[in-house]
Amino acid sequence: MNKTKSLDRIDMTILKTLQADGRITNVELAQKVNLSASPCLDRVKRLEAEGYIKRYAALLDASKLNYGMTAFIQVTLDRTTADVFKLFKAEVVNIKEIAECHLVAGGYDYLLKIRFINMDSYRLILEKVAGLPAISHTHTYIATEHIKEDAGVPFE
Repeated sequence: MNKTKSLDRIDMTILKTLQADGRITNVELAQKVNLSASPCLDRVKRLEAEGYIKRYAALLDASKLNYGMTAFIQVTLDRTTADVFKLFKAEVVNIKEIAECHLVAGGYDYLLKIRFINMDSYRLILEKVAGLPAISHTHTYIATEHIKEDAGVPFE
């Protein structure tokens, strides 16, 4: 296993730049961080290998792809044991409309973010969620306006 090296100012600038524009060329990135192309690429590869960069992706407009509605579902399990958590996790990843799933501390167990087309499709997704192992009950909050969505890691 690679020993993680502490990040310096250049590494942080690389991460911030790639987070804002994952399609930037290595030459452009190297110019932004004042390195030549080869050492810049070496740093990017190290940041990838050490897990600082998880993956590269495009941010899509969900509404243009017919998934313009968003809801958050609070899920409470009927019991919180290791096997129930394991079963729930194994099943929840198979529901494609679930964009995010978080185990949370507080008044319920999981918070799901779902994307869907319309209220009929929401009802079908809710049926899938309700069918997950050990569900006690759910509460849904439909988003009516997206004010701020995931902007990544908050760099200075």
